[in-house]
Amino acid sequence: MTRDPTDTLHVRANAVVTSDQERGANVSVSGPLSPDVGYVFSAAYNFWDGNVHNVFDDKQVSGREAVNVRGKLRWKPTDDASITLSLNYVNGNTDVGRPFIHIAPGARLRGVATLDPATVFPGVTISPDNQDISNNFDSRTKYQGGGGYLRGEFGVFGEMNLISISSYDRYHLDDYLDQDDTSSTTTYGNNNQIGSFDSEQFTQELRLQSPGDKPFRYTVGAYAATNSFERAFVRGPAFSIANWDATSKSRQVAGFVQADWTVYPGLTLTGGGRVQNERVSYTFVDHAAGNAAFSGKAYDTAGTYRGSVRYEFTPTVSGFFTYSTGYKGQTYDLTTGFNQNRALAGPIRPERSRDKELGLRTQFFGRRLTLNVTLFDTDYDNLQAQTIETLPDGTSNYRLTNVGGLNTRGIEFEGSATLASDLTLGGSVTYLDAKYTSFGTAQCYPLQTAALGCTGTPTRQNLTGTRVPQAPEWKFNVNADYSPRLTDTLRGVAQVNWQYQSSLYYAARDPETFQPAFHIVNVGLGIRDEDRRWEVVGFVNNLFDQQYYSSLVNTAGNFGNQIATQALLPRDFRRYGGVRLALNF
Repeated sequence: MTRDPTDTLHVRANAVVTSDQERGANVSVSGPLSPDVGYVFSAAYNFWDGNVHNVFDDKQVSGREAVNVRGKLRWKPTDDASITLSLNYVNGNTDVGRPFIHIAPGARLRGVATLDPATVFPGVTISPDNQDISNNFDSRTKYQGGGGYLRGEFGVFGEMNLISISSYDRYHLDDYLDQDDTSSTTTYGNNNQIGSFDSEQFTQELRLQSPGDKPFRYTVGAYAATNSFERAFVRGPAFSIANWDATSKSRQVAGFVQADWTVYPGLTLTGGGRVQNERVSYTFVDHAAGNAAFSGKAYDTAGTYRGSVRYEFTPTVSGFFTYSTGYKGQTYDLTTGFNQNRALAGPIRPERSRDKELGLRTQFFGRRLTLNVTLFDTDYDNLQAQTIETLPDGTSNYRLTNVGGLNTRGIEFEGSATLASDLTLGGSVTYLDAKYTSFGTAQCYPLQTAALGCTGTPTRQNLTGTRVPQAPEWKFNVNADYSPRLTDTLRGVAQVNWQYQSSLYYAARDPETFQPAFHIVNVGLGIRDEDRRWEVVGFVNNLFDQQYYSSLVNTAGNFGNQIATQALLPRDFRRYGGVRLALNF
């Protein structure tokens, strides 16, 4: 999906520097090597120091550093044949800090009377705006990966087009976490987790396409893929102890077909289907339980389909209705807590969905005004989602399972307007109603009581009818770009972007994970070349310095069942400014 080679030399470059220590640059060069061979080469680097301060070692964390390199060669020996080779490589690292924003005066690490907040977080003042941590182990990740694809397109059987896509990808990640999130010198304050993750994927796809300018058009194809994953994980030594290795493999083959039929000008019917067969297998060795070993495999064959009707009322006004089904294959949850009971239960069942969409696409005033609206309604059965389970030592653990049913429905508006040659406006608004339709035995959240709905043996709560976590009811985005002429060759640049998100819970009903509604405004002011060959813009993001969280975690279980809430801070948790430079020639 990256840019194809160009017929002439083309260079794009961007750079950014900010007031909070971000710096980055990317460059893309494209052109011909010969009349039949073209190339694209791109590279990018980004570094950000982070917005969390670890007072234990006086380091900034929650930052990132990454290098990406891509290359593409396309050979076009004839007018109806082309071969494209694309390769990519990524290498990067992150560090993680999860500041405490709420903590009860009586909170004690693992319930130990002497391990109060002042002892385990020395130098940290807990508050909703806190950006400090005190960790004696660096929470971080380091990753690298690469791969590529070979794509061939060939004219066959006269007007038909045959496409072959072969791909390979490999990825490795090392992850480290200060599990107790403190700098306590006791064993409880040195509980860490270390893991590694490896993945490898091969895919092969073949598609035969009919001519695209006929009233009846179709595509038939086949797809095959193999995936393998390896995970090693160690946590301890004081609590939430884990030490295991796991592997997972899958093999998939599928056939698919889709046809578009323009019954008469303006009316197009579309139908398609896919049948796939999957095989999944796993191994799991729990070294913390005497090297208990488990393995298993499962097969499944499933079909999905899609149908739609589209009608063009005028060349710039059209409507459509689509009905489609979805399928997410069976899998195994290979995480801490895997045991004989999970092994005997077999794989997590496939998730299925049924989706309906009704929409209108319009353009007016010589295509200067675009207005689109889409209504959507999707039902999920056997929803695969992460839930929380309590381990024997009282700590919490996340696992994947089938949690019941879910419905998401809503409406989305989007539009853009060119009010003048130098002024454009754009925006979108989404209303989302996302609720569990069946989830009767959900895990209780930490500190939930019977009066708050946590009942039964084992304790549980009923989330049926409850809004899904991380699903805001309202979101909107409005942007404007004003580019007045300054001279015959220069234009000014004034940009504004306004984002809004309504409130949500990061864990269902848990008041400690409630994120109130918030607004974010970003502005930019600069200058650009008349032909946009270069541009310099100074910007301020989160102009009004509004604080919000990208995630909230209730860790009361680690602090004697007293309030202890941590946050992950977004990139724009605080206002920051910078300068962007763009070149395009």
